[in-house]
Amino acid sequence: MSELELRGVEVTYRRDGRAVRAVDGVDLSVAPGEVVGLVGESGCGKSSLARAAVGLLAPSAGEVLLDGHAVAPLRRRARPAAQRRLQLVFQDPYSSLNPRRRVGRQLSDAVRLATGTTAGSARVAELLELVGLDPAMAQRYPHELSGGQRQRIAVARALAAEPVQLVADEPISALDASAQAQVADLFVTLARKLGIGVLFISHDLAIVREIADRIAVMYLGRVVEIGPTAQVWDRPRHPYTAALTAAVPRADGAGTLPQDLPGDVPDPAAPPSGCHFHPRCPLAIDDCSTRDPRLLDLTPDHAAACILLEDEPAVPGR
Repeated sequence: MSELELRGVEVTYRRDGRAVRAVDGVDLSVAPGEVVGLVGESGCGKSSLARAAVGLLAPSAGEVLLDGHAVAPLRRRARPAAQRRLQLVFQDPYSSLNPRRRVGRQLSDAVRLATGTTAGSARVAELLELVGLDPAMAQRYPHELSGGQRQRIAVARALAAEPVQLVADEPISALDASAQAQVADLFVTLARKLGIGVLFISHDLAIVREIADRIAVMYLGRVVEIGPTAQVWDRPRHPYTAALTAAVPRADGAGTLPQDLPGDVPDPAAPPSGCHFHPRCPLAIDDCSTRDPRLLDLTPDHAAACILLEDEPAVPGR
């Protein structure tokens, strides 16, 4: 089975003659059968990272590897067959599906383009059943389906390539609450049943908490904390992660209100000096405005980027 690895990935755009670094040196991996949740506020670079991970954007620095081989950015020519097993599920299923073609034809085309084989009705039915839909939906058009059903069709189309890794870019944000839970559970089922690695990108930390094996927290283009879901949720070590968890509503019976994080994500074209989070951080000290922290191993599988953690005992073997 194949692992997805991002090593020092950077994505830089040009805006009004200035460089805008949307992704700033991200290291991340997704093992086969693992669900990794990537969370953060809008504008932190999650979608840019998703597109770089699957080759829709060429990283300005760093590399993306699938099974140890570099993922080539998408060009006009067909992608190598091995790399077609890395698939992206987009945020809006209605805009990513062809409204003029029946669902079954679109799935059949996906099989043919990805594998070079012709998909019969049995293979189309199998794909629909994999995502929890009635095979009879092959005869419908996208506009005849609900939002949740359309997103399941988008997932089925990605599965047509027999992927080993899926990158899901905000796949539930356009759905209602019940459909969100169903589609999120679908990704977990696929990871466990088929051994597919899933990079699940969302701004909804509550959903990610329920489905992810590990959580990576992103702020202004950087991963500021990463670790097992239970550790990150129960004992967040970066102040930004703590602020995100405090903003999640809790049905605790005590009438506790979510805590709002003041301010907005800074302009990536002019990021703050030092720690990028320090203008909004309730724990900031003078050094935070001048020192630029990097990820520090707190345990063998939990890391955070905060200078306030530097005096903690070293992890054995670090």
